[in-house]
Amino acid sequence: MRVAVIGAGAAGLTAAYQLCKGGANVDVFEAGDGVGGLARSIDLWGQRVDLGPHRFFSKDARVNRLWLEVVGRDYRMVDRITRIYFRHRFYHYPLKPGNALRNMGVLNAVACLGSYLKEKIVPYYPPRENETFEGWVVRRFGRKLFEMFFKSYSEKLWGISCQDLDADFAAQRIKKFSLGEAVKSALGISKGQHKTLVDRFAFPIQGTGIVYERMADYVNQHGGKVHVRTAVKRVLHDEHRVRGLELADGRTEEFDRVISTMPLTLLVRGLGELPTAVQHAVDQLRFRNTILVYLHVDGRDLFPDQWQYIHSPELGTGRVTNFRNWVPELYGDAKTTILALEYWCFDEDAIWTEPDPALIARATKEMESTGLLNGAPVIDGKVFRIRRCYPIYARGYRKHLEPVVDYLRGFERLTPIGRYGAFKYNNQDHSILMGLLAAENILERKTHDLWAVNSDYESYQEAAVITETGLEPEGGAAAPEPVRSSAETQALTPSAR
Repeated sequence: MRVAVIGAGAAGLTAAYQLCKGGANVDVFEAGDGVGGLARSIDLWGQRVDLGPHRFFSKDARVNRLWLEVVGRDYRMVDRITRIYFRHRFYHYPLKPGNALRNMGVLNAVACLGSYLKEKIVPYYPPRENETFEGWVVRRFGRKLFEMFFKSYSEKLWGISCQDLDADFAAQRIKKFSLGEAVKSALGISKGQHKTLVDRFAFPIQGTGIVYERMADYVNQHGGKVHVRTAVKRVLHDEHRVRGLELADGRTEEFDRVISTMPLTLLVRGLGELPTAVQHAVDQLRFRNTILVYLHVDGRDLFPDQWQYIHSPELGTGRVTNFRNWVPELYGDAKTTILALEYWCFDEDAIWTEPDPALIARATKEMESTGLLNGAPVIDGKVFRIRRCYPIYARGYRKHLEPVVDYLRGFERLTPIGRYGAFKYNNQDHSILMGLLAAENILERKTHDLWAVNSDYESYQEAAVITETGLEPEGGAAAPEPVRSSAETQALTPSAR
């Protein structure tokens, strides 16, 4: 069986890896020059960094089992420290009542509590199909906290008003969490750990991207091929029966099945003339871009967080990652710190085409204004632009997505998965699970509904545990030896092994 996988990110490579283990002949086509997608790792100024913060955490035993199969013992459990920066103050996240009270002041804290209680006493329930992100959050946290800690960050990320953002984003990411649950967790009286508040996570010592580099190497060594710098133009089909791919350079390849993680909108538009309703629907679906500005700072111990959420509306960046606070193997003997600032935008926004030196100067100025640099100078900078990172959950987006999904269900042997491919705001574990299930559908003829992963994630979960020493499936054994890449194997001398 010949299977094509479009895209070498978490979902695509997981599927390819599992398919190769099952004996399929797999070709992976990646437009970029490396693997890992949004979870890629890169070398910069003699250190190792990711494309932004990518912690790994899952309660799904299958996802953990696969992750451990690839990573082996080459990871550490990291004690999470993250804070929210809002109007020159730092709020611990997850919530710590003493810290929050000191930062807010008594009057603001009372106002937040009163706002929350008002929602509990006189709740507002708009029609479910028309609920907004703002309405969803206000009902669970109160308007005062919404305006302090949700509004500006969410509008930076999505580029639209919270009144125009669908409640699905909150329902998927915040789920049943509320101010009451936050307080219970902070006081240690919560019945269980909410996923939003996880305070330990697993991280590979060579960066998140090593997971997918090893998967890619396994594919290359077991009869498959990962093609980088090889963009796909469109999926070829005869009367909705997939038969192969047309590459950007004009070449065509025949395949029995295609797994696509390319942006859903590009996939659909490449399928030929569309029904009017589908064409209209796909035109309403949009993605948001990311600009990552890396700053090389001549200093250590700048601040303790792995990442910070920047909620202050006067700053353009939405999140800052400090790679010196993840695992020491990332920076080795370096005496400097690498920070990554994230800016989100559309193609038509001026910042998207702003010259790199101007972006580096902007990021430097914003970091200096927070005081987080502690006077340490920025000695260099690097900019990465990533298109179509975030599928935008604009209010009512599901009514546009549904006809597109229905149309794609009519294609035999085509499987769209991943954040881009399924128009889902996936975490890394969601994408890994999608890849696993996609491979099972092909190899074992199972009928998992992949469109339900993330939106109905709990129905797919199995139990798993985090121990003091590491991560494991429930009842599982210790982590196995990792799947080594050929380069790593060559680098390991007998004494090093």
